This record gives sequence, structure tokens and C-alpha cells, in this order.
Amino acid sequence: MVKIISDSTCDLSADLLKRYDIGIIPLHIVLGNKDYLDGESITPDDIFRWSDANKTTPKTAAASVDECIRAFKPWLSKGDDIVCFSISSAMSSTCQNMRLAAKELNAADRVCIIDSENLSTGVGLQVIEAAAMVQQGKSLSEIEAHIRTITPKVKASFVVDTLTYLHRGGRCSGLAALAGGALRLHPRIAVAGGTMAAGKKYRGRMNRVLEDYVADMQPDLLAARPERVFITHSGCEESVVASIQQQLQALNHFQEIHITRAGGVISSHCGPGTLGVLYIDA
Repeated sequence: MVKIISDSTCDLSADLLKRYDIGIIPLHIVLGNKDYLDGESITPDDIFRWSDANKTTPKTAAASVDECIRAFKPWLSKGDDIVCFSISSAMSSTCQNMRLAAKELNAADRVCIIDSENLSTGVGLQVIEAAAMVQQGKSLSEIEAHIRTITPKVKASFVVDTLTYLHRGGRCSGLAALAGGALRLHPRIAVAGGTMAAGKKYRGRMNRVLEDYVADMQPDLLAARPERVFITHSGCEESVVASIQQQLQALNHFQEIHITRAGGVISSHCGPGTLGVLYIDA
């Protein structure tokens, strides 16, 4: 058998984790001098409250080599092989720590580490693809070969409601954050080659901005693989998320539209009210 494991930044819902039997290695979120495990001992709303009260962005940290070893050992002991996914190696040392753990266990041939070159459900899309192959009885080598081909095809982008968190985390200047707030600018952040870059800047109320964002994506969405698409958000109003879901349903293209809440690591950097649509190119 093959066990699928991911770090916690894959942002998959509890239902999807159960449906596809996916194991999770949590990253760390550090608030002041307190260390929390992403998805286990802190919620994104806890993070937002702390960040606003302290006027700073939480620090995040990779899963350690020892933590990865503890996650791998039980499955290797059972005789299972492992495919393990990490957030982009350009954003975290988690991927490297996973590789070191496999080496320390003398199991580099039985533990395939996938650098997703992505984040959030951009990781999650790859994780589900691999898990579905496990359910089809595919081998470690078959899963690895296939995932390597789709990794560059995963398209992840988000529109940020507030620049405050990006500014606190050093990802945009104070002047840009101030101007963005005054002009109600909401940048689109896209992942390419494992790193994030700002693209088009939308102006106005967030509900209209998100509708325009999805409308701009329509040609690409219609050319995407139809199995699934994700709407991932960091605490948007239900009516806003429902509106985006309706836009995607109106395309009559996707078999499954999944709505997930971004976890603590992603939320720490993007702040509340961020929403993205993520899919795989055909």
C-alpha cells in the first residue's frame, strides 16, 4: 500500500482528509513566545485576534526533521510506501526536513517527497490526485511519475482583502499598504515557479472585486481539468463565497466544487477576507 501525507498547508477540509485517508504533518505558528501546531492547537480566528491586538504578524515555522520521522515511522513499519507533499521549498524548509527524515530512516527509496511548488489547496489538488491513485491501486513509482507531470499545471491565485498582513510580514511597503487601503486596492497574488507575485490590482468592494476576479479567469477555468476546483478563503462572508460558487457552477464545467477555509499558516500571511480559486490546467 501507499500512504499519502501532506504538511498542513494543503488546507484540505476534514471531510476530504477522511475521504482520501490523508495524513497531516502540522507546521508551527508562533505568537510571541508561544508555539502552536497549525490546525491542531490554534485557529485562524485566534491568529487574527492576536495579530490585530499586537499589531504584528505571527511567525510560522517548518515541521522539524523529528516530527517528520514520527509521521513516517508507523507507515514504514507496516510495510507501506509513502508519498509526502510539502509547501513550496522556496517558502519553507519543510520539504528539506522531510527529505532528511526519509534519509535518516534509511527509507529514501520508500518515501517520495514532492515539492508542490505551491501553497494552500494548490498543494491540496496534488494531494487528492495522488490519493485517488492510491484508491485505484497505483504504485509509488506510478504516483510519483504522474504527480511530477501535473505539479507545474496547478494554478493558484488569491485576491487579498487587506494589505495590512502582507505589510506586517514585510511583503509590501508601508506606503503601498496605506495607498491600497485608501484606494480600496485588492491585489491578485499568483503562485508561479514556487513563489508568489502580485498581478492585477482590483479596486472597490470585495464582493464585486471577487466577481471580477473569477470573470477574468473564465477562459482559463473553461480550459481546466474538470474533475475539481477549489474555492479557498480565510474567513470571507458566506454570501460572498456562495456568490463565487454560483459563478463557477454557471460555467457547467467542474464535476466538484470544493470550498475550504485556509489554515493557520496561510491565514497568518494573507490576513482575513482573502479568497482564491485553484485548479489544474488540462
